Amino acid sequence: MPRAHRFLLLLLCAIALTACHRGLVKRVSEPAVSLQQVTVGTDGRWQVELRLQNYSSIPMRFEDIDLAVTVAGQDAGPLRATPGYTIGPEAADVVGVNFIPSANARMAVAGALASGQPLPYTLKGTVRATPEDQSVRSFELDMHSSLSAAPGLAGVLR
Repeated sequence: MPRAHRFLLLLLCAIALTACHRGLVKRVSEPAVSLQQVTVGTDGRWQVELRLQNYSSIPMRFEDIDLAVTVAGQDAGPLRATPGYTIGPEAADVVGVNFIPSANARMAVAGALASGQPLPYTLKGTVRATPEDQSVRSFELDMHSSLSAAPGLAGVLR
């Protein structure tokens, strides 16, 4: 096959492949929510920093969060927030939420802070988020993790 024909064939293949390319694939994955930090106030309230993680390939706007919080097996109560944050593809952000925990949850956190032991927690509920150029979707969340006392910071778990 002459060189000119090989070059022309290669050029045609490249053009055909380029024509088949449809751009960025828009993949929507379940978002994640976790406790990044809990700061215990002198009045017993908690300042909770929620980490909102977007695993999608497109931006998502986090509309509503409605979670049941459990710490060390104790029901801490409902945590509700309406962050209204748009988080870019495969990125995360943090939103602060004031939270009034149950007495049993306060005791569990006080015990973890005093002993220096990790504090297991569970978040169960619904996260409503809107993928870019789409309608709002509800995602079920069942997250288990733990926090530890932050060295040098009184009343802070991370």
